[in-house]
Amino acid sequence: MSNLKAQEKVIRYTLGFLLALLSLNAFAGGYYGIAGAENVPLEWLEGSPFSSYFIPSLILLVCVGGSSLFACIVVFMRHRIATKASCICGMITLLWLTVQIAIIGYVSWMQPVTVIGALIILFLSSKLSKYAY
Repeated sequence: MSNLKAQEKVIRYTLGFLLALLSLNAFAGGYYGIAGAENVPLEWLEGSPFSSYFIPSLILLVCVGGSSLFACIVVFMRHRIATKASCICGMITLLWLTVQIAIIGYVSWMQPVTVIGALIILFLSSKLSKYAY
């Protein structure tokens, strides 16, 4: 295996793994919120357009979870849209977190960890773009 092929494989598998992890996290968080977000204070939503966690959780599940699952699949399939899909997913995730922090503030260690993960996804997407599918 050539050095370029090995590098591409490492980038693709690392990116695919991060996207899979992000999708599992978003699906779990979305489901938890839709199910009622037990032990999460409703006071966090004061001043927001939401009276419950249902709509934000649905957005998390569909937009963040759906985009990351789709990007994960096309990255592992080596599809020609893999780079664009993973880049869009990273941007959706950063947008989600920006809005979330603007509404409820910093409440969990998962927020900065997810920001770092999204930035790594964007970085790996840019590296993956060097390899033609």
